[in-house]
Amino acid sequence: MRQSFLFTKTRKEAPKDEVSQNAKLLIRAGFIHKELAGVYSYLPLGLRVLEKVVGVIREEMNTIGGQEVTLTALQDKKVWETTGRWDDTVLDVWFKTKLKNDTELGLGTTHEEQLTALMKDYIASYRDLPRYVYQFQTKFRNETRAKSGIMRGREFLMKDLYSFSADQKSHDDFYEKTKQAYSRIFARLGLGDRTYVTFASGGSFSKYSHEFQTVTDAGEDSIFVDENSKVAINKEVFTDETLKSLGLSKEGFVEKKSVEVGNIFSLGTRFSDAFGLNFIASDGTKKPVIMGSYGIGPGRLMGTIVELLSDEKGIIWPLVVAPFKLHLVALFDKEDKVRVYADALYQRLTEQGMEVLYDDRDQRAGEKFADADLIGIPYRVIVSDKTIGENVLEFKNRKTGETTKISETELQKMMAKKTE
Repeated sequence: MRQSFLFTKTRKEAPKDEVSQNAKLLIRAGFIHKELAGVYSYLPLGLRVLEKVVGVIREEMNTIGGQEVTLTALQDKKVWETTGRWDDTVLDVWFKTKLKNDTELGLGTTHEEQLTALMKDYIASYRDLPRYVYQFQTKFRNETRAKSGIMRGREFLMKDLYSFSADQKSHDDFYEKTKQAYSRIFARLGLGDRTYVTFASGGSFSKYSHEFQTVTDAGEDSIFVDENSKVAINKEVFTDETLKSLGLSKEGFVEKKSVEVGNIFSLGTRFSDAFGLNFIASDGTKKPVIMGSYGIGPGRLMGTIVELLSDEKGIIWPLVVAPFKLHLVALFDKEDKVRVYADALYQRLTEQGMEVLYDDRDQRAGEKFADADLIGIPYRVIVSDKTIGENVLEFKNRKTGETTKISETELQKMMAKKTE
């Protein structure tokens, strides 16, 4: 990508009504555009990051046996009335609308009901189980507050996986596999050392669910963490009863602000009972399917990364989700010697399969460096009249700020080895 071709521009200031750090930086760097509170469009750079976050999640879901689908956003009122969750007093974040014939519809907030109804066509026998189905799909939630940028939206992308098991042991085994897969996802995204598997309320489904909470001052949640055992408990269930049931004492727990980046729930047979999702067991008896649900918000993850991995100059993307691996910055001279060299270098690097953003704009060096710091691509190569004269490239690590002089061959070898 040539930066002169990129239609988005950096900006010195974020919208005055934007309070979250992630939205301020992402808007200023040209990754997202604010449509209204809690609603953001993803621009070319932002979409590249979002798709890479999705790619990491997809790999881990496929590893544990997930099958990907895409369900509809428009929801049938009758399906939700089956479980009572069409009622606004039960589920208070609905966006509802009507067809021209006055048929009521909802915009999906989650998809337990729809998928349970769908799976009645595909699950009849124990031989059809287990099944693990997931999607990346836009959710709509009429949130009262939407002040955390892309970390809390009214329209947002969600990865939701649903498990269908024949018995409790099969469900529990998959639940644990998913928990481990989630931990791998957060580790791969650079959040592993700050993200805790957190005991939370299981609601009406089970005694506990598990949240994945990332410690950050930008978080809206509070958790209690024991750093020695790495056990974390959501403040909402941090009671003497909870501690006793877990065999723990309050000693050693410290309260921290955090953001929920994922959650996993045991659903039992609530939805299968409501929809009659049963199967014939090996002994010939009819039994209800045991279900679970497992969610991660890719956009929320992207916002959390920005909150934690940024500095006073801008964003510092982990290599695995950076929009480009390398930022080629050319400082042009009057004779166009630098432009000719940089154009050729860009061509060679892209032909070798390297992801490169090439700053070929006619801007001053200071402006280019400031934009590069703001955008936050992990590695930077600077080409100037001076570097050409010395027959070297100036290589800079965005995270450490370290600058070295290397050859093009060394650059190619170095980038080939960069995996994190």
